Amino acid sequence: MGKTVLVQPTGTGPVQSTGKKPRGQRIKEFFIDFRRQWELQSMILPGIIFMFIFCYIPIYGLSIAFKNYTVIDTLDSAPWVGLDNFKIIISDKYFWDSVVNTLGISFLKLAVGFVIPIILAIMIYEVSIGRFKKFVQTISYLPHFLSWIVLGGMLITWFSTSGLLNEVLLGLGLISQPQNILLDPSKYWWIATLSDIWKEAGWGTILYLAVMSKIDPTYYEAAKIDGASRLRQIWNITLPNMKMIISLNLILTVSGLLGSNLDQTLVLMNSQNREKAEVINSYVYRMGMTQGDFSYATAVGLGVSIISVILLVTANKVTSKLNDNQSVL
Repeated sequence: MGKTVLVQPTGTGPVQSTGKKPRGQRIKEFFIDFRRQWELQSMILPGIIFMFIFCYIPIYGLSIAFKNYTVIDTLDSAPWVGLDNFKIIISDKYFWDSVVNTLGISFLKLAVGFVIPIILAIMIYEVSIGRFKKFVQTISYLPHFLSWIVLGGMLITWFSTSGLLNEVLLGLGLISQPQNILLDPSKYWWIATLSDIWKEAGWGTILYLAVMSKIDPTYYEAAKIDGASRLRQIWNITLPNMKMIISLNLILTVSGLLGSNLDQTLVLMNSQNREKAEVINSYVYRMGMTQGDFSYATAVGLGVSIISVILLVTANKVTSKLNDNQSVL
């Protein structure tokens, strides 16, 4: 069928209709819909106000990254220094050490921690016993609701020379004498990765389980009739239906590669493992809150934010290519 053609009143020739309403009409319809649904629309006002106060107004404070700001200055009175703070960042050895640690821990969490919630969600979904499924879900969710202060205290106790882990390893004959594992810098990356997985893997299954619950069961019935095994059904039915939510989580994970968990680091870091435990967030916290160099800390945070946005856009482009040019954002 051909496209609809409209004839211009002036007689200058036919013009193709785009089907797009005039801007004024769209604005008018928006306000009509808003007035009709004002009760529902008003429910988002607290969220908008919160974001404006705590997310948009503080953006003005980023200007101190280009100033020499001290506690006795105001945002306007602090002297401009241009890009001096960023030049210091480039030559700061301790900053680059924190970058290496951040990327090392984040890539381990991405390689191991990203896959485990998917596998756990599929295993929970495949369980046919309702009570056992609920029990597993509850146990896996529980660590998420405990703060890192609580979990960190547990880990410090377990990893001490007289802790649970050393008792188990001594009993199995794997070590000859107890040692405090948290004092060993070479093991910290794995401690941070595995403890984060322990805390968040169960919580990360929620979205996957929600998506799997919407899959049409007739797909599985047809696959059974065709003789497909459970693994084949998971590979050809379950995972393809989870493709979009997996892509979304991957984008968010990649964009947060430079944002390691500050709470976890502050709890587990000590003077012995600092060389492997110091991440960008803890470095910014130490420079800003402990040493009072607010301009330098802001400059680091601004640079990290810019790189995170670049990673976000890049990850979105890559995943859209893998999803037949369909973006999930």
